Amino acid sequence: MDKRAAQILGLIIDEYIRSGETVSSKQLSEKPGMGLSSATIRNTMAALEQEGFLDHPHTSAGRVPTYKGFRYYVENLMSPEPVNPEKISVIDDLLDGEALTDDAIIQNASTALAEITKCATVATNHSSKFSVITKVDVIPTGRRMYVLLMITSSGTIKNKVCRMEYDLTDEQMSGFTGFLNEHLSGVNLEEMSEEYIEGLTAALGGYMLSLSPLLHAVYELSEELMRDSVEVKGEANLLACADFPMQDVVKFIERKSELSGLLDSAFSGINIRFGEEDGTFAISNGAMVSASYYKDGKHAGSLGVVGPMRLDYRKVIPYIEYLSEKVTRLLSHEEPALTTKTEEDDNDDR
Repeated sequence: MDKRAAQILGLIIDEYIRSGETVSSKQLSEKPGMGLSSATIRNTMAALEQEGFLDHPHTSAGRVPTYKGFRYYVENLMSPEPVNPEKISVIDDLLDGEALTDDAIIQNASTALAEITKCATVATNHSSKFSVITKVDVIPTGRRMYVLLMITSSGTIKNKVCRMEYDLTDEQMSGFTGFLNEHLSGVNLEEMSEEYIEGLTAALGGYMLSLSPLLHAVYELSEELMRDSVEVKGEANLLACADFPMQDVVKFIERKSELSGLLDSAFSGINIRFGEEDGTFAISNGAMVSASYYKDGKHAGSLGVVGPMRLDYRKVIPYIEYLSEKVTRLLSHEEPALTTKTEEDDNDDR
């Protein structure tokens, strides 16, 4: 794309993001410092439309950018805005608590992103795949009713109610709990296969028949912990957005479990999907912008926002990048990079 076309495309997209209305050549020609006639701009806009960067939705002279135009804008024309120090301070206060579990860190990051961007936020969380079982307990809750409790190194706590054929004695409960902790403490969740459970079954021997509901619950909880989770926050922001057909928003909320594959399709950098681009994202005229986060160098999930295609990418993307990097540091227990005196002086000069 030549310099003139790129300049005009960038101006059209900036104006469309601001107003949500079609942009005409006359509007652009009246901008300070433009230096191009309305006719020249109109010819360039026609060429951009022919190449798929703009669309002409009405009989008026105005045009709007397509997803192809937005993608070119984000990748080649956009200048990200610096993050607001006050908002970063709020984010840091939410995420820097010493007692926060991995799950809480990701949930707080998603909440902060929704509040800052006024969009819906989506997050996948695979951090439990790297966890080990730290404790298993059996708690009586009523006649022949017991709760199996499982805690992992990431701070996740899961429980399952089990109905037994008869009440367990204190000796049976103590013995089974000791058996579970001896064989499960320190075991990675990825190791909890059917074969591993069969080995526990064999080790239990004669006790197996009476305790099988509890042992089956161990396997089910492990499967549950390994399952990809998708959190969506700020759905009300989607419902309030006039850019979206209401049925698309409802479909998106109903099918949020399908987002995991979309969010994790790119493991580095910023990933953008548009509703009209390939049909895999439920909201037409919508955009999903996400970035991956890591734990100890391994992909642990993704965090992003869902909003109208005319998102203010200059403002939104820097916060997604900051939060994904912050979550990575916290999950991996990394110290933030120190700024040297020379770097501070250089920043001051800029």
